[in-house]
Amino acid sequence: MSNEMKALKKARPEPGLVMSREPVPEIGPDDVLIRVNKTGICGTDIHIWNWDDWAQRTVPVPLVTGHEFAGEIVELGRDVTGLSIGQRCSGEGHLIGKQSRQSRSGKFHLDPETRGIGVNEPGAFAEYLALPAFNVVPLPDGIDDEIGAILDPLGNAVHTALSFDLVGEDVLITGAGPIGIMAAAVARHVGARHVVITDLNPDRLALAARVTDVVPVDPRAEPLDAVVQRLGMKQGFDVGLEMSGSQAALDGMVEALVMGGRIALLGIPPGKSPVDWSRIVFKALTIKGVYGREIFETWHKMIAMLERGLDVRRVITHRFAADNYAEAFETMRAGSSGKIVLDWRQA
Repeated sequence: MSNEMKALKKARPEPGLVMSREPVPEIGPDDVLIRVNKTGICGTDIHIWNWDDWAQRTVPVPLVTGHEFAGEIVELGRDVTGLSIGQRCSGEGHLIGKQSRQSRSGKFHLDPETRGIGVNEPGAFAEYLALPAFNVVPLPDGIDDEIGAILDPLGNAVHTALSFDLVGEDVLITGAGPIGIMAAAVARHVGARHVVITDLNPDRLALAARVTDVVPVDPRAEPLDAVVQRLGMKQGFDVGLEMSGSQAALDGMVEALVMGGRIALLGIPPGKSPVDWSRIVFKALTIKGVYGREIFETWHKMIAMLERGLDVRRVITHRFAADNYAEAFETMRAGSSGKIVLDWRQA
């Protein structure tokens, strides 16, 4: 194995990324070295590419970026047990601390010391990735590297969708990006009755309809109260999954929910947003903020669902060799694609 690798990094504090030659990461006694086969491009990666205010505040430069990946283990730290050379894997990209109350009680996803690969620490847009063995998620044979590379965002969708009981419920999803679409597929898989997904982008609404059994709606063309009547729902939606980060979408969701409805929020607004809290109080709504995945319960559930028929492959709309990263990023930045996967075996 060469001591150098190709890697995609934020080299300077400016828009864009560059492909460069970097040293292969060294691993510690509790780490593994992973040969990366495929990676997914995330909305976070677009923020980093654009070098927006959030990225400037958050990302150290220089840094190898990327956090959605699948590959195989090629080296084990001396204290690592339970894993083997050649084992296929993905991994949890949130690196947790060990001292907080949340972490020590097993609520790893709530640890305030969390750092992210590809955001705060060297990431997966590279031929090799060093990762704590604790974070490794082995892949069963039935889950190939392409799906393994999008388990991170699928986990966001699963965590959000399974925040509330969906069996027999009518579900409203605002935002037909890839995570919103995958959340719709999860909702249908676990037994929701009606699943409606809204967006202003016709391409993404069309993609949602191709991926799963969902009712796609442009709220400019059909108001949600009309959708409720069309589908024969007497009062409104039982559960809302907000994936867009749009204040208008959240406001519409609040109005479309039944009394006592429940909302899971994954979408991140661009700044502070005015909220009519009295409307939320008088409708007795429950609101839950969702961050990342429950480590490792979400991974268990999504792998089990994939092995039992959950199909999200069609949410992947574009595939590129890693060397064609610029075209891949421009395709995603255009706003009409689904998930985009980079193949590092062609790097």
